[in-house]
Amino acid sequence: MPLKALDIYKLLPRKNCKECGDPTCLTFAMKLASGKGEVDKCPYLDDNARNILGASTRPPIRKVKIGVGERSFAVGDELVQFRHEKSFYHPPGILVAVSDLWPAERIREVTIRVRDEVLTRVGADLLLNGIVVRNSSGEGPAFRRAVEAVEEVADLPEVLMAADPAVMEQGLSVCGHFRPLIHAAARENYKGMAALAKNYGCPLAVRATAPEELEELVGLCTGEGVDNLVLDTGSSSLHQFLNVSTAVRQQAITRTTPAFGYPVFLDAAEYGLQDGALVTGILRYASVIAVEEVDRASLLALLTLRQNIYTDPQKPIQMTPGIYRVGTPGPDAPVLLTVNFSLTYFTLQGYLESSRIPCFMLIVDTEGLSVLTAVASGKLSEGLVKESIKKFELEKAVAHKTLIIPGYAAPLSGKIEEETGWKVLVGPRDAAEIGEFLGKEWKR
Repeated sequence: MPLKALDIYKLLPRKNCKECGDPTCLTFAMKLASGKGEVDKCPYLDDNARNILGASTRPPIRKVKIGVGERSFAVGDELVQFRHEKSFYHPPGILVAVSDLWPAERIREVTIRVRDEVLTRVGADLLLNGIVVRNSSGEGPAFRRAVEAVEEVADLPEVLMAADPAVMEQGLSVCGHFRPLIHAAARENYKGMAALAKNYGCPLAVRATAPEELEELVGLCTGEGVDNLVLDTGSSSLHQFLNVSTAVRQQAITRTTPAFGYPVFLDAAEYGLQDGALVTGILRYASVIAVEEVDRASLLALLTLRQNIYTDPQKPIQMTPGIYRVGTPGPDAPVLLTVNFSLTYFTLQGYLESSRIPCFMLIVDTEGLSVLTAVASGKLSEGLVKESIKKFELEKAVAHKTLIIPGYAAPLSGKIEEETGWKVLVGPRDAAEIGEFLGKEWKR
């Protein structure tokens, strides 16, 4: 079980030296208990306390990185069972499977689609993560050719799936230096797979059909010197996967079974309803998900679901404050003030684009709050508006000093005029009316 703040405090030197960056040892202990502090920042811990605190305060699920470069992704490193308790940090990687029985041209086509598929939503690019290469043939040369076909057209993270270490080595000879996930070590082949993982520095998936066997297999692989592991529960049904993955997560989070403190692998194609398996995996703790090709509509829905689940529920999605352009506005174009809550931004941007009136959007930092909430809480104020106009050099972008504010910010109009020296026009409360408003009110 993780230590509480007072338990941690008792292990600290209690010197209140401030060398860790915190004013007191108790503050430092509270940070460690919440997972926001680093044990090594205290220069006066003895070795025993350092070992105890390190084991208790590090994330109970190990962080594992798959791939190298820009498209690599990390999984694990999670702290909680449920996202409302804190947040989930590392979205599951969704990788599309190809078979070494396929012609090279088909493998390249699927890989290119995965490479280029992108959904831009609320300011974020949502991507597929990589390619799974299945050794369906059982032959090493065919497996090697399939990996080569993937490498010819994309630098994507890969999962190599083969049961025979000799066959696996054929694939690793092509892409092993790119740190693919090796899938999978089982009771009968773990020594060979662990040796390959050590030799190439790759993460290794371990697969067993019973939790106690999985725990034993983790111990065998770590005993071979491999500790970047991913767990494959080998579930025979989606219902069993749901139960086992939940139990694995619970035992990892509570540190009841340290061997379960690794990310979980799900092969969604093993189950009849692939979309259902994908949804289950995203919602219930799968960190690496292998899928067959899915249609675009389902893919966009799944990427959106993943983004929603792995967004901090206590922190709204935010835009970067600044000046944004709609169309190609000139110096006489209108300037519309709004907040950096992403949904507000994209809603207003959509209606402005529909109006076909080029304009500027001045986005101010209200910490992701909506207009109404920001006004009510004082986050949106005349001082913030003045500071933003100066910070983003709005006066250099336009030849006038007229600012259009949201209807819900009307109570601030007079204060903004006094503070900034800009004339204020109060816009509509409903963004859908902004086009009609500009057509009538903007006469420049």
